[in-house]
Amino acid sequence: MSNPLPSIFFGHGNPMNAVTTNGYTEAWRRIGAEVVRPKAILAISAHWYVPGTGVTISTAPRTIHDFGGFPQELYQVHYPAPGDPSLARRIQQLLKPLPVTLDDSWGLDHGTWSVLCHVYPQADIPVVQLSIDRTQPASFHFEVGRRLAPLRDEGVLIAGSGNLVHNLRTYAWGRHQPEPYDWAARFETEARAAMLAGDFKPLVGYENLGDDARLSIPTPDHYLPLLYVLGTGQTGETISFPVEGVDGGSISMLAVCVDRKTK
Repeated sequence: MSNPLPSIFFGHGNPMNAVTTNGYTEAWRRIGAEVVRPKAILAISAHWYVPGTGVTISTAPRTIHDFGGFPQELYQVHYPAPGDPSLARRIQQLLKPLPVTLDDSWGLDHGTWSVLCHVYPQADIPVVQLSIDRTQPASFHFEVGRRLAPLRDEGVLIAGSGNLVHNLRTYAWGRHQPEPYDWAARFETEARAAMLAGDFKPLVGYENLGDDARLSIPTPDHYLPLLYVLGTGQTGETISFPVEGVDGGSISMLAVCVDRKTK
């Protein structure tokens, strides 16, 4: 391709976003309308967080309802996008000598389909998921993103899905929509400034960023997909934030787009 596709991190938030129309889901739809249509999508979701690196190889990945206690309508959502075994093998090749399992048991979890059902509602673009190896440090995940960057020139949209700030213990479930907690707002501001400056080192070393980071990232699963996306960035590209907001006081819905802007 003359210009690579962008790489995008989505703050997916509450699974109910899959069946809701709000400012976040409308912004996801705009992204789908504005981005050059990809040949395929590589999704890295917070919810496939397991020992080891795997990639889905099924031609018809199942829709996984990996949650409990939600209204029945959410369990009736299916996202029947095809898989792409050739892309799965290409990913395996790009990541050598890292062992990558070709997995036919996983599918598309809600970190992937709750967003894509708005971005590409026709479910007609092949989707492959890559697992997050929970045994590895943050630097490993950033490096995997760097090695996946050539896919952007091959018509593949790399989509991370998690949340920059994700603290469910302090989330306002079903209560009046609060303002963001001070620590959440401060950490998001700090992270955004680092991204805009192209200084990803402190974000990879987030465990050394102090109390605001510890409250914002009590577990790494929702944060690490961002590092994959940042790792795909190339010299001269820009960072933008096509979706903004904090849900329930402690869930950042920020989307981060790495793109090469042309005049």
